[in-house]
Amino acid sequence: MLKEETLKKAQDGDLKSIEDICSLTWETVYRFVYYKVQNRQEAEDITQETYVKALSHLQKNDTQIEQFTGFLKTVALNILRDRWRKRKRRGTSVNIEAISPEETAAEDTAEISAQRELIRKALGSLSEEQRMVVELRILKGYSVTETAKIIDKKETTVRVLQYRALKNLASILKDNNLM
Repeated sequence: MLKEETLKKAQDGDLKSIEDICSLTWETVYRFVYYKVQNRQEAEDITQETYVKALSHLQKNDTQIEQFTGFLKTVALNILRDRWRKRKRRGTSVNIEAISPEETAAEDTAEISAQRELIRKALGSLSEEQRMVVELRILKGYSVTETAKIIDKKETTVRVLQYRALKNLASILKDNNLM
């Protein structure tokens, strides 16, 4: 728990107090950010940026912050939202010169149809639970927790079902020379 005295010293620029604040709260903030971005490097960058912004705010403004960890999480969430907005505005870039119309048009649709049919049959050979887990986790992008709630199973059961389903699919597709 952070002491009010430590925050006051940090506001005045005391490096030892700033270091104490960071060492007491960094793990909580990092875990919060990592949960949101699921990328170690990005989580580290955002956590660092969170401390820079929060501490500069503390030093510029003489405000009382009751729950400093909550304040840090709010700053981190605002940084995340800003990053997500920037990505959304930018969209994805496509290099039109790199696309060859001849190659794109020349793809063998019969081969693609045959592959789709084999994949459909491979999915059909799975148990009902395995197929449902593959559909929810991989095709629809649900998390393990969400999938567990939907199929009314434990998270560990969902992970095992997914592992076994993917192992079975890989075996079937390998036998049909698709892998």
